[in-house]
Amino acid sequence: MSPFEIRQRITSFIDGRFVDPRASAQPIEVIDPSTALPLATLYEADVPEVDAAVQAARRSFERGGWRNTTTRQRAGVLRAIAALVQQHAEELCWLETMDLGVPRSLAPAVVTALVVRNFNFYADHLSQAVERAARSDALYQQYVHRDPVGVCALLSPWNAPLMLASSKIAPALAFGNSIVVKPSEYTPLAVARFMELLVEAGVPAGVANLVNGRGPVTGSALVSHDQVDLVSFTGGGVAGRQIAAAAGAGLKKCDLELGGKSANIVSDAADLEAAVDGSLASIYTNSGQMCFAGSRILVHKAVADAFIQRFVARARAIRVGDPHELDTEMGPLAYPAHCERVMSFCAGDAGAGVQCVAGGRRLERPGWFMEPTVLLTQSTDARCWREEIFGPVASIMTYERFDEAIAIANDSRYGLAAYLWTNRLGECTQAAAQLRAGSIMVNSPMWSDLRMPFGGIKDSGVGREGIQSLRNFYSEEKTVAIAGAKVPIRRFGGGG
Repeated sequence: MSPFEIRQRITSFIDGRFVDPRASAQPIEVIDPSTALPLATLYEADVPEVDAAVQAARRSFERGGWRNTTTRQRAGVLRAIAALVQQHAEELCWLETMDLGVPRSLAPAVVTALVVRNFNFYADHLSQAVERAARSDALYQQYVHRDPVGVCALLSPWNAPLMLASSKIAPALAFGNSIVVKPSEYTPLAVARFMELLVEAGVPAGVANLVNGRGPVTGSALVSHDQVDLVSFTGGGVAGRQIAAAAGAGLKKCDLELGGKSANIVSDAADLEAAVDGSLASIYTNSGQMCFAGSRILVHKAVADAFIQRFVARARAIRVGDPHELDTEMGPLAYPAHCERVMSFCAGDAGAGVQCVAGGRRLERPGWFMEPTVLLTQSTDARCWREEIFGPVASIMTYERFDEAIAIANDSRYGLAAYLWTNRLGECTQAAAQLRAGSIMVNSPMWSDLRMPFGGIKDSGVGREGIQSLRNFYSEEKTVAIAGAKVPIRRFGGGG
């Protein structure tokens, strides 16, 4: 007996309610990755249905019922959202476990706690933020007035459905915008339920809308819509390039948080036990389905044997299984095609100089489970070293000089995050200055602080998330200059 109800028909949420699917809507099964059994049916939003959602957002924006509220009122609604998420935390975590497979033991920390943090943070910000003002001699008093952008298209991925959707929804609503959210067709359950909570918390009908479907159908219609003013996308690089091109054609603001192949450097001056703990967490949390996963592990030769021995033993001991069991540490991969791709990196043709020393096999049970995998790699040209795997596969290589480790870490088309384990101050400062990545974590797995920017360079994306960046992304600055005295003005057509 399921503890909570699953909506059997996942449809668009427009003007404050779930709409009936169009007769032509393409049905897509939502599958439980831990059992391979169907959970619900998603009805794909086509061009006319996406248009209806965007028009609802546009009407709500032009009416001004949300964007013209006071910051105190908006902050109150954001806090109400956070409170409702806390109240329904068990349900939302359960839904996320059902369609993603994230272990229930992990879900409260990586799902609802972060959603609550997101909305409370922006509520706090609205009560504290001030704008710039300047005085120009005795002539002008100038200040910045901030307006919402308009209708925001927010496209979130399948690997952290509710948390990553909320990281876009919270700032977009905080700054007075209307939104259309498109989650992944693989993991729609928790986000669909969340839309109801937004309305319950006081977000006016039409301000927050939802469309479901595949990227080339629903996503393309949303991004290219001429009434969409801004696009925020988290996902893969191929889709990111297409979205950037479509947004650019419409001169829309665009933010892209894409993939990663993050280096994780273990110095001979590292606390080895902490390095093992952190490196395991950086690659096997959420079955490795994280853009900032520390998937390229560079270990100094002096400590390589000790590190690899401990790392492999711990990887083999990770409890893989039913994500609903509280002692499960790693659940399934999200869907079958993804599982097959991840497994291809572990096959016999993984490449010359690649040795699988742990895992590399599917579990003989329903669903898309695989063993935590460790590959020893001799060449930076190996496919497992260069390509984003997005699964529980760690590639390990050794190095001799710290300069060499920095060079190998930077030899990647990605630049999202990088990790360093050391107790040498010089290596910390050198890594901070020379590593080409958006975030550098020293003696820690990934840590996020909404006051600080997060994002990547190169193929890892364009733009930053974090309060200053998102404040400017989800709003427009307007400079107002008020003459405080009579201004000298050249007279045209006045004769003389």
